[in-house]
Amino acid sequence: MLIYFDVHFCLCLYSKEKQKRPMKTLVIIPSRLSATRLPGKPLFKVNGLSIISHVFKKAEEANIGEVIVAAEDQEIVDDVKKNGGQAIITNSYHKTGTDRIYEALVKFDNSKIDLVMNLQGDEPLMNVDDIKQLNNQMIKNNSDIGTLASVILDKSLYENKNVVKVTTKESLTNINFPEAIGFSRKILDRGKKIYHHLGIYCYQKEILKEFVSYKQSFDEQRYKLEQLRALENNIKINVALAKTSPIGVDTKEDFLAIKKIMEYKSK
Repeated sequence: MLIYFDVHFCLCLYSKEKQKRPMKTLVIIPSRLSATRLPGKPLFKVNGLSIISHVFKKAEEANIGEVIVAAEDQEIVDDVKKNGGQAIITNSYHKTGTDRIYEALVKFDNSKIDLVMNLQGDEPLMNVDDIKQLNNQMIKNNSDIGTLASVILDKSLYENKNVVKVTTKESLTNINFPEAIGFSRKILDRGKKIYHHLGIYCYQKEILKEFVSYKQSFDEQRYKLEQLRALENNIKINVALAKTSPIGVDTKEDFLAIKKIMEYKSK
């Protein structure tokens, strides 16, 4: 009996089977000690735990996938592992956190990974429900890149260069996921579609690979906003509305404010 396989038929079956399985997310947290504005901040402690380990535990609590820290420094790796987390060493030459997480992804067994969540290592107050919301929107809409933004209540934030703002095509609601049309550190025109951009991204795995293949653009380097690299290379970024508006640890004042909030919540 002659037995043969229709290769095209088999590939179609494989593709359909892949589409049926749930999409799998890997959360990667980039971290380094040599931050320009506040060196050493990942290991600053609140309630006896480092900032980076607080972020790791917040990511684990979201329960959307495996979590690893991509660190430039062995001290960070040791701290994360001591507190029950996963961490790997990455090279010191990376110019952005996204380039760092891609190296971590390549080192990881990513054959079954569909989405890569980039959670900033200096935002321990990120809301767990907001992390879940971004992941769900990415799965639902199959977007290239997704991120979060919140409503600006304090008008002084418009001129605060440490707070990144995003402008969207449509006003954000609890259910939509509109495209971003621009990012800025300082906004003069306070329109209704301008929001506080939060330090979190979710990438389709292949889009992340494409993103890091592009050189840093002039505007990206000028404004220190790596998301501009995506927009300038026609990669779409969609934005989900966050419930909260957490601050990151960019300055000593930020750290003291966050420390006070976290200590109060732990009582």
